[in-house]
Amino acid sequence: MPRREGEDEVHPDGMDHRRERIRLETERHRIVGELTLARDGYRSRVSDVLNAPERDFLTLTDVTVEPLAGGPVELHEFLTVARRHIVFAVAAPGD
Repeated sequence: MPRREGEDEVHPDGMDHRRERIRLETERHRIVGELTLARDGYRSRVSDVLNAPERDFLTLTDVTVEPLAGGPVELHEFLTVARRHIVFAVAAPGD
Protein backbone atom coordinates (compact mmCIF):
# COMPACT_ATOMS: atom_id res chain seq x y z
CA MET A 1 0.00 0.00 0.00
CA PRO A 2 1.47 3.41 -0.96
CA ARG A 3 2.50 5.75 1.81
CA ARG A 4 0.51 8.96 2.16
CA GLU A 5 2.03 12.42 2.39
CA GLY A 6 3.12 13.29 5.92
CA GLU A 7 2.77 9.68 7.08
CA ASP A 8 5.38 8.63 9.64
CA GLU A 9 7.83 5.86 8.89
CA VAL A 10 10.70 4.24 10.75
CA HIS A 11 14.01 4.05 8.91
CA PRO A 12 16.63 1.33 9.48
CA ASP A 13 18.66 3.81 11.56
CA GLY A 14 15.84 3.65 14.14
CA MET A 15 14.78 7.29 13.72
CA ASP A 16 11.20 8.27 12.97
CA HIS A 17 10.84 10.19 9.73
CA ARG A 18 8.11 11.72 7.64
CA ARG A 19 8.00 12.98 4.08
CA GLU A 20 6.76 16.36 3.04
CA ARG A 21 5.91 17.31 -0.53
CA ILE A 22 7.60 20.57 -1.50
CA ARG A 23 8.00 22.76 -4.55
CA LEU A 24 11.38 24.32 -5.29
CA GLU A 25 12.24 26.76 -7.99
CA THR A 26 15.66 27.43 -9.41
CA GLU A 27 16.34 30.10 -12.02
CA ARG A 28 15.35 27.62 -14.75
CA HIS A 29 13.19 24.86 -13.24
CA ARG A 30 10.16 24.15 -11.06
CA ILE A 31 10.83 21.00 -9.04
CA VAL A 32 8.19 19.17 -6.99
CA GLY A 33 9.13 16.21 -4.81
CA GLU A 34 9.17 14.65 -1.36
CA LEU A 35 11.74 15.67 1.23
CA THR A 36 12.44 13.30 4.13
CA LEU A 37 12.36 15.07 7.50
CA ALA A 38 12.69 14.02 11.11
CA ARG A 39 9.26 13.40 12.65
CA ASP A 40 9.96 15.71 15.63
CA GLY A 41 12.60 18.11 16.89
CA TYR A 42 15.90 18.69 15.13
CA ARG A 43 15.55 18.85 11.32
CA SER A 44 11.79 18.38 11.44
CA ARG A 45 11.00 21.50 9.36
CA VAL A 46 11.78 22.26 5.73
CA SER A 47 13.44 25.51 6.81
CA ASP A 48 15.80 23.52 9.09
CA VAL A 49 17.03 21.50 6.12
CA LEU A 50 17.28 24.51 3.79
CA ASN A 51 19.29 26.50 6.35
CA ALA A 52 21.65 23.72 7.48
CA PRO A 53 25.15 25.07 6.73
CA GLU A 54 26.66 21.57 6.58
CA ARG A 55 24.26 20.52 3.83
CA ASP A 56 25.06 21.56 0.25
CA PHE A 57 22.40 19.40 -1.43
CA LEU A 58 18.76 18.42 -0.88
CA THR A 59 17.60 14.98 -1.89
CA LEU A 60 14.04 14.56 -3.14
CA THR A 61 12.08 11.49 -4.19
CA ASP A 62 9.05 11.08 -6.48
CA VAL A 63 10.09 14.18 -8.42
CA THR A 64 8.76 16.19 -11.35
CA VAL A 65 11.01 18.72 -13.07
CA GLU A 66 9.42 21.37 -15.28
CA PRO A 67 11.46 23.92 -17.25
CA LEU A 68 10.16 27.43 -16.48
CA ALA A 69 10.67 28.45 -20.11
CA GLY A 70 8.45 25.60 -21.28
CA GLY A 71 9.25 22.14 -22.49
CA PRO A 72 8.63 18.57 -21.45
CA VAL A 73 8.12 17.67 -17.79
CA GLU A 74 10.56 15.03 -16.50
CA LEU A 75 9.71 12.43 -13.85
CA HIS A 76 12.41 11.02 -11.56
CA GLU A 77 12.35 8.63 -8.62
CA PHE A 78 15.30 10.48 -7.05
CA LEU A 79 16.90 13.89 -7.53
CA THR A 80 19.56 15.86 -5.69
CA VAL A 81 19.46 19.67 -5.93
CA ALA A 82 22.31 22.00 -5.02
CA ARG A 83 21.00 24.23 -2.24
CA ARG A 84 22.74 27.30 -3.68
CA HIS A 85 20.54 27.08 -6.81
CA ILE A 86 17.24 27.19 -4.93
CA VAL A 87 15.46 30.52 -5.37
CA PHE A 88 12.48 29.59 -3.16
CA ALA A 89 10.73 26.61 -1.59
CA VAL A 90 7.10 26.15 -0.54
CA ALA A 91 4.82 23.34 0.54
CA ALA A 92 3.26 21.61 -2.46
CA PRO A 93 -0.30 20.36 -2.50
CA GLY A 94 -0.66 16.58 -2.40
CA ASP A 95 -1.87 14.66 -5.42
